[in-house]
Amino acid sequence: MTTISRRSFIQTALALGATAAWGQPLPSHSKAPWHERRDFYPEGVASGDPQSDSVLLWTRRPPTTGNAVERLTVEVAQDESFTRVIATAEAPISEASDWTCRVLAGGLRSAQVYWYRFTDANGNGSRVGRTLTAPSDNDTTPVRFAFVSCQNTNQGAQNAYRRMIFEDERAAEQDRLGFVLHLGDFIYEIVWYPQDRPQGMYGRRLRDIVRYEHGEKIHDFHIPTDVGDYRAIYRAYLHDPDLQDARARWPFVCMWDNHEFSWIGWQSLQQFGGINRPAQARKVAANQAFFEYQPARLYKPSGPTLNQFDPPRVVDAPITHFDEHGLGLEPNNLVAIHSLRGYRTMRWGRNVELIITDQRSYRSEEPTYRTEAQAFMSDAFPGLMPQEVLDILDGGCAYNNGHPPPTIRYGGKDIANFRRDQPPTTILGVEQKAWFLERLKQSKATWKIWGDTVATLDMRADPQNLPIGLTRPWPGAGYAGFDASTGTGDHSTAYTERGEIYDFVRDQGITGFATIAGDRHSFWAGLAAKGLPPKAFEPVGIAFVTGSISAPGVIEAFEHAFPRDHPLRSLFVGQGPADTRPQALMNLLLRHGVRSCLEYLHSGDVQKARALSNADLSPHVSFVDMGGHGYAVVRVTSDALETEFVCIPRPIERSEGADGGPLLYRTKHRVSLWRKGEAPKLETRIVEGDAKFSV
Repeated sequence: MTTISRRSFIQTALALGATAAWGQPLPSHSKAPWHERRDFYPEGVASGDPQSDSVLLWTRRPPTTGNAVERLTVEVAQDESFTRVIATAEAPISEASDWTCRVLAGGLRSAQVYWYRFTDANGNGSRVGRTLTAPSDNDTTPVRFAFVSCQNTNQGAQNAYRRMIFEDERAAEQDRLGFVLHLGDFIYEIVWYPQDRPQGMYGRRLRDIVRYEHGEKIHDFHIPTDVGDYRAIYRAYLHDPDLQDARARWPFVCMWDNHEFSWIGWQSLQQFGGINRPAQARKVAANQAFFEYQPARLYKPSGPTLNQFDPPRVVDAPITHFDEHGLGLEPNNLVAIHSLRGYRTMRWGRNVELIITDQRSYRSEEPTYRTEAQAFMSDAFPGLMPQEVLDILDGGCAYNNGHPPPTIRYGGKDIANFRRDQPPTTILGVEQKAWFLERLKQSKATWKIWGDTVATLDMRADPQNLPIGLTRPWPGAGYAGFDASTGTGDHSTAYTERGEIYDFVRDQGITGFATIAGDRHSFWAGLAAKGLPPKAFEPVGIAFVTGSISAPGVIEAFEHAFPRDHPLRSLFVGQGPADTRPQALMNLLLRHGVRSCLEYLHSGDVQKARALSNADLSPHVSFVDMGGHGYAVVRVTSDALETEFVCIPRPIERSEGADGGPLLYRTKHRVSLWRKGEAPKLETRIVEGDAKFSV
């Protein structure tokens, strides 16, 4: 990385809405009258988006007993005792930013551990935080980082962070994590108040974490309506002790997914009950709260105001006109979605360039959420849609080289193709996609890692192989995909855009292409390919998905919500002859197919079940666990990439143990760097525990 001057650094800090703290060449003993008062800093401390010479620091210091603090002193030191302080600064805080504080510490040495803390004028200090800087661009030292997603403090415990901290503290220095990549759903804006759902959620206890002052109730849950509500949910989450400890130990690199704004949100629209509602003001409010509570290098066009977001004025106006890429042209929509830009890159030595994208702000509407798509769904096959239907709906007017069919065959009927005159689905949007492809092309790193908040790996089943008489005949022509309500609506069904990206990787001869994702509440490891049999299967990279930190997954939902008398229930959550509780047979279904599931239900023998695997169903998948919770760790060298899945039991209640509780399994998935023209080969092994239905 190019060395920058102090003046340039201060300009960078201003652009990020942060106070600048410039490092000095000679360390000195702390002069701050610090004494720890964590109660004065109830949301803890955090750092984020490290570079080789700088890192963002964060805290919140609200007024106490009516006395507001206007400035904080931040110190950055080379030791935890602050006898070697190398940077200090005075940072303003105010009610306008909800008393949050953002400081960019610069002039630091690469690949170093630093300690930081905040102090008010009376010596009341925050807890001490630990952070790290990135290695220089030519540093070939092996890289280790974790990626996580989907934490829900309303419905579960964050035991995964406790496990992560426990293992990192006991690791050798060279084996410790450099940063944690959070791929979205840091918060869940939809909140159930315990009295509104006394039965809980899927057998889980609901925590009374927040009450929205101006919230809106929809059905039996509540959503935020203004910036005060969005701030309140961030504060509630940051009161979780395990999340707070994790943010104090490592720099986080955060990108929003859907729940930072709205459950079924796209651009500045919210959808409830199948109806799109303009929500430009809420989109801006969500962006403001993210900016205030996440130490991230985000671009805000409102200007370089220290510590303030300065939200643009928008109104909730109907969005009725869209361009040829599905972007809503209503002026308030454009202002709202551009009020904060999250997509960016981060370099970590010679071997890693992380390219982070935004999958919600610029995307077009998900076709399977359209009411017209219900014509291609059946209660006999919950969540399943024929893959050929998904392909046609995704392609829109571009399907079949611009000759889409006027109707689509389903269950012996011809149904109108409601997407015939509409553009193909985009998740990235045209401008971001062009930026993303250029970053891939220009990257000099050994491994180009796409931080995609949503999954890319196909999720499909083979209901065409169901025995006659088990249920109604499958209405499709072949394989089935899944609608968005069952966990897709991501790049796995955005066939056109994903194919464009993968063709670009192939045509440009890009090697070391890897995708890491969240959102699905499940662990996946596999190969990145735009087509599966009967189409050509040509992998151009590797892809992983991490299980949720604590949010319930589809297996948990099916155990409670899939009708018990449904003939297909056992293919998803069935029991073999010797099982005493439902098993995650959906993993077997997705990996090997219905015949394998039926064999296990009959014999209880996993080996016999795997022997009946449909080899054409999922040649891209090496591992899948639709019920997994935990986190993933990536280890990168100049010649290999390995992703480790650390899976814990359902985090229904907080574990009091230092290790965060027991493990269910630990798996490792390794690929050697392949050459141009070669296909990557992924090796999977179970290191600890049992994941018998997942491989």
